[in-house]
Amino acid sequence: MQKDHVPYGSDISAGTYACVDCGFEYSGPSQTSMPPCPDFKKTPHTRKAWKVLTGQGDAPNDPYPEKTDKSVENKKAETTSPASKK
Repeated sequence: MQKDHVPYGSDISAGTYACVDCGFEYSGPSQTSMPPCPDFKKTPHTRKAWKVLTGQGDAPNDPYPEKTDKSVENKKAETTSPASKK
């Protein structure tokens, strides 16, 4: 099922999107982080998302950027960083 709205910061496919809060339209290529609406600081934006007008929308493997497992990322960093010894 394709999502109707894409939160700011999501991986997206190429397409056209409209700001859910103010209607500003954005068209662009696939990218790893959907930008916030350019009018974000001018008017209140409570939903902080884009409506998918054309294209595939949000990438299925990274639907919500704020829901990553930080503990897994930290463990990876700990196991891959060299230990310093004195």
